[in-house]
Amino acid sequence: SLLETNLPNPFHKGKVRDTYDLGNALLMVTTDRVSAYDVMLPEGIPGRGIVLSEISALWLRYTAGVVPNHFIGMSYEPEIAKQFGLENLPDEIATRSMVVKKAQRIDVECIVRGYITGTTETSLWTVYNSGAREYCGNDLPEGLRKNDKLNEPMLTPTTKDKVHDRPVSKQEIIDLGLMSESDFDVAAKMSLELFSYGQKVAKENGLILVDTKYEIGRGTDGTIKLVDEIHTPDSSRYWIETTYKERLRADKEPENIDKEFLRLWFAKNCDPYKDKTLPEAPDELVVELSARYILLYELITGKKFSFPDLTNI
Repeated sequence: SLLETNLPNPFHKGKVRDTYDLGNALLMVTTDRVSAYDVMLPEGIPGRGIVLSEISALWLRYTAGVVPNHFIGMSYEPEIAKQFGLENLPDEIATRSMVVKKAQRIDVECIVRGYITGTTETSLWTVYNSGAREYCGNDLPEGLRKNDKLNEPMLTPTTKDKVHDRPVSKQEIIDLGLMSESDFDVAAKMSLELFSYGQKVAKENGLILVDTKYEIGRGTDGTIKLVDEIHTPDSSRYWIETTYKERLRADKEPENIDKEFLRLWFAKNCDPYKDKTLPEAPDELVVELSARYILLYELITGKKFSFPDLTNI
């Protein structure tokens, strides 16, 4: 696993991605680090960063005509490597890196939900099951069961509150000065359009895009645009469509091929909110999660996943 990077000109280190300043652009390196319930797991998932980068790049190319985004290209593409002086980038970095335009990140995540589900404290199902019928300014009807489809996709933004994400309404975002009303409306429209497109592509490939989160930024030209990743198994839930209704009727969890698989394991084997350290994920869980990420790539693209060929750089 690649858990740490150490290139010149560090810009930002996130939970999963390390970002470096290229002067007129940024290099985003997706490591194999993985977190569950805001806790980093020490062992990581081998190859995970490569799959995440490839899935995200795929969706960024797909959706470039839907909304503006920050994607320029993959660092291992010969013309990109030459343009940004990345020809000597180590293979383990080049296989998992994308070059993106600079943008000022807005401290609001636009989460779109098509179904009521989840296991974390801020998940829609957890909040609804505790009795709440209003969430981030959205009204919820009585009688919903876990994993039911919502009447229409719901935007439920969050902002950072110390460590954890905190659900907020549109009005709170404006009152906190995080975004103007006009900027929020643009971001909300972008997010719902992206989700609609994502659901369409997922359905064509036998999947359900359940929910996802979008990071929004402002480009150097002032344009509100999509930044970071999109529709990866880290930021999104995916279910297998063919078995969804049958499993819902049987009161079983839908077949998922995303990081929820990992969250469910920890929820079953510890108290992730109270235990100071989480148990080490067994090898078979790590292998299974890696396989699911690759399966998702293959289902979406219809192509066999292979590690990038760097011989042409």
